Amino acid sequence: MRKSFGDKIIDVIIAFFMFLIVIVMLYPLWNTLIVSFNEARDSIKGGLYLWPRKWSLFNYQSIFKTDKIFKAFLVSVSRTVLTTVLNVFFSGLLAYVLSRKEFVFRRFLTVFMVMTMYINAGLIPQYFLYRNLGLINSFWVYILPSLVGAFNVIVIRTYINSLPPSLVESAKIDGASEMRIYFNIIFPLCLPVLATVALWVAVGSWNSWFDSFIFAPKQELSTLQYEMMKIISSSMQTGVRQPDYLAEASQQSRNMVTPNSLRAAMTMVATVPILIVYPFLQKYFVTVNIGSVKE
Repeated sequence: MRKSFGDKIIDVIIAFFMFLIVIVMLYPLWNTLIVSFNEARDSIKGGLYLWPRKWSLFNYQSIFKTDKIFKAFLVSVSRTVLTTVLNVFFSGLLAYVLSRKEFVFRRFLTVFMVMTMYINAGLIPQYFLYRNLGLINSFWVYILPSLVGAFNVIVIRTYINSLPPSLVESAKIDGASEMRIYFNIIFPLCLPVLATVALWVAVGSWNSWFDSFIFAPKQELSTLQYEMMKIISSSMQTGVRQPDYLAEASQQSRNMVTPNSLRAAMTMVATVPILIVYPFLQKYFVTVNIGSVKE
């Protein structure tokens, strides 16, 4: 059907406002990218809008010239991968258990998990608990407390409840065990919600730095975000000691680097991995269960 002139005008207006929204959302990231590739002393002048005035890779060279950044990057990648895989695995199993109506404690456990989302003992009891468990200054302080997420379990359980119950009933008639039902039937059908939860967990784990500051202050366990936080703090606050590699880069290059330029470069280094992972998970967001069962 042909659209009327009024409908075409409305489409143009909607497209224009959507384009403005995209520009407003993407421009801060684009500007950060420009600053990271521009010469540091030239960036101080300002006026960088669409393209770097003086191309330079020295900001990135200053970051990666020390092994501390590589180690912090490996720690961030390791904790993100392990946390995401284990959280999705255990949260999915628990969500399947809570979705079974024959499980008599499912209502009690559900209420208990929801209460943990509203009631928190606080940072000090948490620190003493981790210390008594021997998790302080240990890599496992990043992994074990994040094995199960209450909100993630509720989301996955709700998705499982939306699946046709006849799938599970027919599998039980054929003699399938609960584990086989979950991994062969429920798990493949839950890929969209599991991918969504995986993205939530991965982004949260990748961006986390406060747990490194409190529970793992050792340099060997420092994350990329914690190192970036040091640079941001050194550039925004007075009296904060700059990281050693930032001071060395400034001295050896005669002030060719600035905290603002290094902050932009580290922001891009910390952002790019998530931008790379997202397209691989996006396809599961629109997956629809069609033809799995006929009733």
